[in-house]
Amino acid sequence: MRSLHDHKPAIAVFAGLTLVGALAGCSSATAGGDANSKSDAAVPSGATYADGTYTESGSYQSPNGTETVDVTITLGNGIVTDVTVVGKGESRDSQRYQGEFINGIAAEVVGKNIDTLKVSKVAGSSLTSGGFNSAVDTIKADAAS
Repeated sequence: MRSLHDHKPAIAVFAGLTLVGALAGCSSATAGGDANSKSDAAVPSGATYADGTYTESGSYQSPNGTETVDVTITLGNGIVTDVTVVGKGESRDSQRYQGEFINGIAAEVVGKNIDTLKVSKVAGSSLTSGGFNSAVDTIKADAAS
């Protein structure tokens, strides 16, 4: 009868091949996106952004289904100088929460570096933040120079 000691080389080879196979599944594409897609591309921290006004849509899931907000951000030296959000809520509740978010977002982001933007709950609205953050990520990719 063979002992575990006799199978060490085979076990080591198998473990090494398993690790190589697992690492081969990794790629430079970001989660959920294509490595060649600018809107899904991860923007390195400290990137340089072109001054200007950028508009993108972001979506999020609510109890009523998928909701969307349009986000317009004006950048100067990587700093948010203005923000506008237009809600597209389908239900009365979604419209109310998007309205609360819209009324409070400027106080949260104007004057901040776009690299630091990641809002969670604004003026009582937490789900709308997901759509806003998604739009900001795309705007960062658009503005990266």
